[in-house]
Amino acid sequence: MQKRIASIAVSTALLAFSAGSAMAADAIQVGHLATYTGPTSAVGKPYGQGVADAMTYINNQGGINGKMLDFDTVDYSYNAPRAVATYKKWMARKKPVAIQGWGTADTEALVQFVSKDKVFFMSASYSSHLTDPTGKSKHVKAAAPFNFFYGPSYSDGCRGLVQWAAEDFKSKGGSGKPKFIHMGDNHPYPNAPKAACAAYAEELGFDVLNPIVYSLKPGDFKAQCLSLKDSGADYAYLANTSGSNISLLKSCNTVGVDTQFLSNVWGWDENAMKATGSVGNGLAWVVGASSWKDDNPGMKTMREVSKVSDKSGKEARPLHYMRGVCTGMFMRDAMMAADKAGGINAVNMKAAMENMKDHVPAGMEGACTPHTWTAEDHRGTVDVMVYRSVDGEAQKMEKIYTAKLPRRDEWLGM
Repeated sequence: MQKRIASIAVSTALLAFSAGSAMAADAIQVGHLATYTGPTSAVGKPYGQGVADAMTYINNQGGINGKMLDFDTVDYSYNAPRAVATYKKWMARKKPVAIQGWGTADTEALVQFVSKDKVFFMSASYSSHLTDPTGKSKHVKAAAPFNFFYGPSYSDGCRGLVQWAAEDFKSKGGSGKPKFIHMGDNHPYPNAPKAACAAYAEELGFDVLNPIVYSLKPGDFKAQCLSLKDSGADYAYLANTSGSNISLLKSCNTVGVDTQFLSNVWGWDENAMKATGSVGNGLAWVVGASSWKDDNPGMKTMREVSKVSDKSGKEARPLHYMRGVCTGMFMRDAMMAADKAGGINAVNMKAAMENMKDHVPAGMEGACTPHTWTAEDHRGTVDVMVYRSVDGEAQKMEKIYTAKLPRRDEWLGM
């Protein structure tokens, strides 16, 4: 993976240099903050590869009306201060019109910078704090007019899981109030949906228990699992990424925990299924795009994009790769619209995104989900697809539910 990523960066640089000064003047500068190392690298690698492959594919298809993307990929190892320092270096040199970002701590730290500098920012953080472009919500510290992301927010994802859990509890003949518990590291990313999801769980009739903290870094979590067992929780929401979730499920299996696990969109994937085998069977989690095994028109394009870094076309990509590609393609469509509107800049790209209604990137039909943004609301979708891990060894999953959440005003930014 590292070699593939390095080759993309080198080829992009060579492309920019070989085109000469004329192309350099027309090139569209894009920053790419990636996490190929660090505690979230298990999911950061495939997502970042998807973003990078999408941008190279866009160039191979003629760029944005002939203008090439000159993108700089930096592995910041999930270190927020390093991400901020990288941003400042970019602004001092290339002044990117757009940035493809990653984590919650760094994306939220950069909100006021990108707002002031007018930089279009698409992140892999789905924090609801990034969904209020005007700053009217009491739940946000600052407006985030230039921030967008693909998929439901962490809060809405958790709400969707809780909605499914409420129906699941009833279908199994449960009596009384089901018990819900949040589990995750004490960090901006796992904490992002905690309050919002707890409030919705209570609204749906759950007894919300005190959260349990476990590290984003894989480890021995038997102590946390014993606490979970003692709590009697019926449903446990795992807010970390898959690396630590794999460790948690194995530890919980060892001490005999009998709880229905739920996971956020970064907390589970095909690699986690393979690593846990039957231990992970039954886990329900949020899925935001097609899987590699799906057959639809958009997945045909997805497989062509994948050949950028896998010439053989044989490598099966995990779910996060597909979301990375979808994110890159939404940015492409915003750039195409901005170019027609007078120029590729953050202001025009923002306007383009805010005029998208049930939009799916061209060529990605069926693979990427429809999104709608407005100047008042940057929640691209409030539909949450819930999947269940069926057979870890065969990496088999099934779609079991789609939550159609209300777009409540009071949930904006929460």
